[in-house]
Amino acid sequence: MCDYSLEMYESRSAREGEVYVTTRFPTGSIGLTAPEDASTAICLICGSRLMLENLSPAVQSELGVKETEEVTFTYLNEGLYHDGVAFDNGVRVTLCRLGPDVMVSLKDPPRPAKQAERRRDSAALTPAE
Repeated sequence: MCDYSLEMYESRSAREGEVYVTTRFPTGSIGLTAPEDASTAICLICGSRLMLENLSPAVQSELGVKETEEVTFTYLNEGLYHDGVAFDNGVRVTLCRLGPDVMVSLKDPPRPAKQAERRRDSAALTPAE
């Protein structure tokens, strides 16, 4: 899914094996783009396993994570932004909280039949900031 704040931009689905980067769009939202095309938002399926690299020292300290972390892409049902990640330590945050220039690779895309179930499970989890 792509956040509502990114709907005005061209978008496409993520592809296994590609590497993306968190990018601040002109609207102020942070989303994923391919390094060679910063104008196209990359959309993910909830439940996708991702590898994050290059998390800033401030984010690492604030969230209690390392520079490189494996996470699950999730839907956060609160606030302005809904695209987020769930860390294995239980912390759930929006992509905006990660900031720009975080490298993201798709580790394990979920099967489409499981997408609705994973979205329901993600929405039922406790809210994040």
